[in-house]
Amino acid sequence: MSKPTANWEKVGDKFYRKVQLYTAVFDQDLELENYNVVGAQYSGAIAIYRDEEKIHTYRGSQAAKSSIDIYSCAGKLIRRINWDRGSIKGLGWSDDEKLLVVTEDGTVRCYYDLQGDFVPFTLGHGAEEHGVQSCRFWSSGFVALLGNNHLISVSRYDEPRPKLLAIPPIDPVVSWAIIPPAYSLSRSVEVILAIGTTLYVVDATDAEDRDFSAGPFRHISVSPKGEFLAFYTDDGKVWVVSGDWSEKLSEYNSNVKTVPKDMQWCGSNAVALAWEDEVHLIGPKSVATKFFYDAWVHLLPDVDGLRLLINDVCEYLQKVPDETVEVFRIGSESPAAQLLEASNLLDQKSPKADDLVQLIRSSLAEAVDTCVKAAGHEYNIHWQKSLLKAASFGKSVLDLYSSDDFVDMCETLRVLNAVRFYEIGLPLSYDQFKRLTPEKLISRLTNRHEYLLALRISDYLHLPTDKIHVHWASQKVRVSTDDEESICRLIVKKLHGKAGVSFEEIARAAYDEGRVRLATELLNYEPRAGKQVPLLLGMKEDTIALDKAIESGDTDLIYHVLLHLRKKIPLASFFRVINSRPVATALVESSALDQDHELLKDLYYQDDRRLDGSNLLVSEALNQVDVHAAIDKLKLASKYLQDSREYTFQRQTLDETLRLLRLQETFEKDLGPGHSFIGLSANETIFNLIRQNHNKRAQKIQSEFKIPDKQYWWIRLRALVAARHWYELEELSKQKKSPIGWEHFFNEILAAGNTRVASNFINKCTGLTAGERVEMWIKCGLLVKAGEEALKAKDRAKLEELRGRASGSAGVELERMIGMLPPPRR
Repeated sequence: MSKPTANWEKVGDKFYRKVQLYTAVFDQDLELENYNVVGAQYSGAIAIYRDEEKIHTYRGSQAAKSSIDIYSCAGKLIRRINWDRGSIKGLGWSDDEKLLVVTEDGTVRCYYDLQGDFVPFTLGHGAEEHGVQSCRFWSSGFVALLGNNHLISVSRYDEPRPKLLAIPPIDPVVSWAIIPPAYSLSRSVEVILAIGTTLYVVDATDAEDRDFSAGPFRHISVSPKGEFLAFYTDDGKVWVVSGDWSEKLSEYNSNVKTVPKDMQWCGSNAVALAWEDEVHLIGPKSVATKFFYDAWVHLLPDVDGLRLLINDVCEYLQKVPDETVEVFRIGSESPAAQLLEASNLLDQKSPKADDLVQLIRSSLAEAVDTCVKAAGHEYNIHWQKSLLKAASFGKSVLDLYSSDDFVDMCETLRVLNAVRFYEIGLPLSYDQFKRLTPEKLISRLTNRHEYLLALRISDYLHLPTDKIHVHWASQKVRVSTDDEESICRLIVKKLHGKAGVSFEEIARAAYDEGRVRLATELLNYEPRAGKQVPLLLGMKEDTIALDKAIESGDTDLIYHVLLHLRKKIPLASFFRVINSRPVATALVESSALDQDHELLKDLYYQDDRRLDGSNLLVSEALNQVDVHAAIDKLKLASKYLQDSREYTFQRQTLDETLRLLRLQETFEKDLGPGHSFIGLSANETIFNLIRQNHNKRAQKIQSEFKIPDKQYWWIRLRALVAARHWYELEELSKQKKSPIGWEHFFNEILAAGNTRVASNFINKCTGLTAGERVEMWIKCGLLVKAGEEALKAKDRAKLEELRGRASGSAGVELERMIGMLPPPRR
């Protein structure tokens, strides 16, 4: 086994290493030098497409067809996208492996999930007229350079809103680069343009000249976190300046007359220049090393290093992690290096192992941690095991040591080794894995249809698996040639009992593929009605959607379906749908009662609910300001009921109401302003007429509506008392009979405060006892009259009581009355 330091190169005071990831990556016939190659971050997929400016070897009409091919780092073809949509001027990846393709006319396609499905949008802002020249991408957006030097920024792919940046000078752009919003001082994307001999920085509001006079700059590159900028000058020099432009950090002379085809950062520590088969790696203090190849090399920058790709091999160039240097550097005497040596001696059963451990005992915990971290940074399984073995040996000697990091690293390495396997082709470094997160790694495996590995890793790391199952099932319905019943049965069997699985997503995939019946069948297994219903509506399965919504008991969901149906189908069809569904009918009725009376009338008419329709018209009549409108509404309400014997009483009541309204309208016209009758009941109308001395009209109302005499006399009495018509009341007292008796007259008039008129009715109350009449005289203040009543009843006690309350002549008279009675017995 070769030493870990065998592939190390010292650049200044730092070590760099090239790790061979895969060999025999591409077919030798591919002519990779004639292709543009773009790699996704975190060791993701590689997209290649032919460089239109280069001459190709003719290989037949089929091979001549343009396409964008997506490969893994190991050269496995993941997807081929046939391309016939014009010249490609920009190709880039997002952090979540969306592929962005920008054409010359400003059309953008965002391909997701490494499939052929895409979301299109256009740049606008004159892109179609002036044409896109080139693009620069960052994790969630990109900037397009137009033929007139205008710059268009798109900051989000999920909600693209192309925005025009400040206008730079119109002189030709030699090269350009971008600083992503996360790392710019303005917190918006900044564009660095090499124009003439100087540099411009363009953002949303300004295009600023940085007064650099060493140009023209043939290449510009920004470090992954924006802390350093690198420029390649026309005389073969590389300048590195700080991200805030305040300090020039180094200057390297390549001594090469030919301009390199590419310049990229290797992490944030070094700059790589690439010619056809030569790469210069420039570290701090202008120190460089060179790598030579037998074929054209492509640079694919990543967050912590640089992928080097040729037909035969894919390598990873990175700064050697500090923990790895500490353990493996030749001559290292660090505690971690000593611990690794002790572990090797232990394998050889040498007693010196314990001596070495005791020598570093004070730093043993630190040595264990370093070995664990160094194991994570290793690609070679042999050295991973050696370092973990050394860490295990060290922690077994310690009395107190938390093994959490050790266990986590063991789990992580098992995952990393599995995905680095050439059939998978995801050569993640430890740092990339931590930034990517396990959940996104699972998503990448799923998009590559590596379902078994994704499930095993998810189970191993205790992650949910529902998205993996859904993706598998969705892919199954897309590509399977089996009959729909068999596919449904297979999917249900496989996913039965799996937590969190959304059958709605699978059904949507089936519907998108034109398998409507399969989609409907799959939706029957979706337990959440809120997921079922929208898709069913989209599939035009309206009645099934309504039934599912009713079954859920969610009124908001039912309303959603009903509103959809109301807008979509004719009214008669809508009523036919809801008539057999009482819940739906009740919700339509309650909603229409507040918002749409016309719909409610149609519903009642369709259902032959005559009384309900009539009542609705009556309620509308009550709310009318104009009497004619109210009369019209009541006529319609009566007409609703005219052919039904069941509602004869209600119809007669409505007809009487109409007659009353007409009479009230006539009274108001005849009597003039100040007389208001419309809206009153028959009793109230009679009451007001009598108060205003319109007795004949009141009698007409009584006769018209057959109001009983007792009821009429009550209304008349209270109206006369309210109007203080005492003369008329006195005239009434002269009549012999009253349908309501005379006691009520006494009480009402007395309550109004007129004792004189009230007393006229006492003698007419013949049905009362003498004592009750005495009390009535007393209430009127007529004590002598009360005494006369008591004398008739020969009630000495009452007379004596009255004498005690009287004074003056009344007292004398009462005393006389007492004297008229025989003396009481002793």
